[in-house]
Amino acid sequence: MKITIGMGSCGIAAGADEVYEALKSKGYSPTIVGCNGMCYLEPIITLNNEVYTGVTADGIDEIIAGNGSAYIPENTIEKRIALRNCGMLNPENIDEYIANGGYKALSLSSEEIIEVIKTSGLAGRGGAGFPTWFKWNAARESVSESGNKYIICNADEGDPGAFMDRAIIEGDPHSLIEGMIIGAKAIGATDGIVYVRAEYPLAIERLQIALKQARERGLLGKQSLTGSNFDIRIKAGAGAFVCGEETALIASLEGERGMPRLKPPFPAQKGYWQQPSNINNVETFSNVPWIIANGGEAFAELGNPEVKSKGTKVFALTGKIAKGGLVEIPMGRTVRDVVYSAGGGLLDGKELKAVQLGGPSGGCIPNSLIDTEIDYAALSETGAIMGSGGMVVMDDTTCMVDMARYFLDFTCKESCGKCTHCRVGNKRMLEILERICEGQGREGDIKLLEELGENIKVGSLCALGQTAPNPVLTTLKYFRNEYEDHLGQNQSGERRCTAVQCRELLTFSIVEDKCSGCTLCKRKCPSDAISGELKQHHIIDKEKCTKCGLCAEACKLGAVVFK
Repeated sequence: MKITIGMGSCGIAAGADEVYEALKSKGYSPTIVGCNGMCYLEPIITLNNEVYTGVTADGIDEIIAGNGSAYIPENTIEKRIALRNCGMLNPENIDEYIANGGYKALSLSSEEIIEVIKTSGLAGRGGAGFPTWFKWNAARESVSESGNKYIICNADEGDPGAFMDRAIIEGDPHSLIEGMIIGAKAIGATDGIVYVRAEYPLAIERLQIALKQARERGLLGKQSLTGSNFDIRIKAGAGAFVCGEETALIASLEGERGMPRLKPPFPAQKGYWQQPSNINNVETFSNVPWIIANGGEAFAELGNPEVKSKGTKVFALTGKIAKGGLVEIPMGRTVRDVVYSAGGGLLDGKELKAVQLGGPSGGCIPNSLIDTEIDYAALSETGAIMGSGGMVVMDDTTCMVDMARYFLDFTCKESCGKCTHCRVGNKRMLEILERICEGQGREGDIKLLEELGENIKVGSLCALGQTAPNPVLTTLKYFRNEYEDHLGQNQSGERRCTAVQCRELLTFSIVEDKCSGCTLCKRKCPSDAISGELKQHHIIDKEKCTKCGLCAEACKLGAVVFK
């Protein structure tokens, strides 16, 4: 009897560790695997290839006895390349990876590797979408004064709501290692570094185990199969979002404060310690072994041939989505496909309002553009970006002004402060958004936001500042009416929050027909704004009301309403 259990961070958070211990206590020997992408169904176990979801420690006996209800996979638009082994193999057992075809794509020369990657059309999956082969070839052709070249994996993954790199390292660390070995051979690298955020302890632990196993098999270190002494080490980063930018990451590796540097020179010419260096993220490297093993044409032919982008892209689905987790989609499919075919639509069957793509520096795609193709160029035309693959789904309960404020608050805090436009300009934009959400917006705020946003994009040194205004500019473009409502620039002239979320703009009242006069709301009110005797209709004094919402929480009859 073969039993596997999903022991990625999402599974453990859902209680998989308790299920694992319960299985062991009953005499079974479950095999751990990483996240298979269905985070919303964790904890997940497989029993003789039958999948069981939402498993509890108390429900194990029923499943073993054959009385459990197995999960029946639905038809999916997914094509798994980067995620091909996640949830399938034991990440702590190199033999399983080798038995599944791992570490067999190391025989090509550097020129042959780069040609295959060029044919594949693989672009960097960290956000910019720059051709991988071009970066590798530039580093290969660069001359190192010391003889050292470096290949670096960016596993910092700072976007809120993005967790694909973490899941790959937790579930399939050897695909990353093999991809880095191939990349090292292509550029002639002498050393490899994985820059991973310290907030990923499980990923770091499993990567350490995988590196140790690879050294023991002669894949890394002295007399390695790459024909050199190439080895990989881990650097745990402090979690600064700006270190996702490659020159800031290099500065951090060198012991400096993570701040971007002027380019050129590019890292391919002068990177880590001023030596030729190449940086790609986890998802990019994890695609490489499959591409080398199956051919560049096989990867390029995936998806819609009408779009420029090739292969697949992993998305982390969060927000008001029915099936939150990871999905890997062929390029050329649409945002609609991702949300509805892969993500199961919205929670409670609500209508889609917008999709935030590309993390805190991304933009919003409204429902009217849901048929936009998953393609770097097509998404850029909407004002959004592919980014690392974070996709936040929103329904009509989301205030787009507050959403823009939330993401801008994040980028303001994560700015390194080097550029005046980014350090000061984004702060001024945030202050305006905070005033608008608090009902204190002023005439001309919309125009000022647009002017600031465009100037910040032009005047900032790195991608953090250049893209930080995107959430504001895209919501102004597609949801301008919500800003106007907050400012009272509508037909009624009243300031209001379209999504009824910004508390300072809400008006609380008590419906007479529903009020029983129980006085619960009156007793909870901290500002003495509610009047009325026992068993009589209560009234809220709008001048005294602080809009704390405690009255609505206290009322058991739904008599307290707000709009």
